[in-house]
Amino acid sequence: MASAGLAERTVLAIETSCDDTCAAVVSGARIRSNVISSQAKAHERYGGVVPEVASRHHVQLINPVVRAALEQAGTGWDDIDAVAVTRGPGLIGALLVGVSSAKALAGARRLPMIGVDHLHGHVAANFLEPEPLDPPFLCLIASGGHTLLAGVREHGSFEVLGQTLDDAAGEALDKGARLLGLGYPGGPAIQRAAEQGDPEAFRFPVAMSRDGSLDFSFSGLKTALLYATRELSDEELEARRADLAASYQAAVVGQLVAKLERALKTGEWPAVALGGGVAANALLRERVGALCAERGLPLKLVPLELCTDNAAMIAAAAQASEPTPYPGYLDWDAWV
Repeated sequence: MASAGLAERTVLAIETSCDDTCAAVVSGARIRSNVISSQAKAHERYGGVVPEVASRHHVQLINPVVRAALEQAGTGWDDIDAVAVTRGPGLIGALLVGVSSAKALAGARRLPMIGVDHLHGHVAANFLEPEPLDPPFLCLIASGGHTLLAGVREHGSFEVLGQTLDDAAGEALDKGARLLGLGYPGGPAIQRAAEQGDPEAFRFPVAMSRDGSLDFSFSGLKTALLYATRELSDEELEARRADLAASYQAAVVGQLVAKLERALKTGEWPAVALGGGVAANALLRERVGALCAERGLPLKLVPLELCTDNAAMIAAAAQASEPTPYPGYLDWDAWV
């Protein structure tokens, strides 16, 4: 059964905000297909996403990915009610590939089109099956490009309660992994190394722990790790790499959980949800789970494939939005 408040339209969605080329078909809260083509290998040699490389890969992959989404859903264009696409935030070149493709597909078939905020997509992933979560709830979104606390009181929007003032949590993990020589993407690499380390071996700062706000800051933590690695010889760094990874991960997660706990005190929130790529982190899930259990609150953990960038979440956000009919969306000034 679809989540209350979501439309029952069948949406083809496209997501190209960063380095994953994604397409999905979603009917109400039911995911019929969710295709993700990762570019991680293409960017691994650079230690991070190169915007121009990402854009060129999107151009090559977008049509096969859309075809695969339709085939896996067992549907044709006659069954599609609207086309949705991420309109931002993200890498401008990557976004333009997605928006251009969505406009061409929707325009050729005179279908309405829905532009979706990428962050709303991460929130809306919680509206999808299995066990869709209806508002109100408090959502922590932590990814490579964004970290924020969102108050969700309706399907179609959310309120930003606090956000990062510098690096995002995922960005901090990527940079930390690079400093430790653990490779890219950094989040999974840090987690793997941390499994063999002592999270109390190094004391890293938890920023903004005393100011009372709900904002985040991770730049000072990254600098602290840099100084810690500089104080070690190559042999010592090799021997203590797992301890550094575990301590650094604990500091990132510690700040996220501390701000979430503080946000829970600001209002009556009957449930908590996690979103974004960092929401796949095992330690974060464990710590937030313990916090919610202590407070008697239900915790929505979306499947791991819905934590990272994907088009199913974009379709979910589109279900709660009004589409722009053809030919209104052909006005480029209203889009990316």
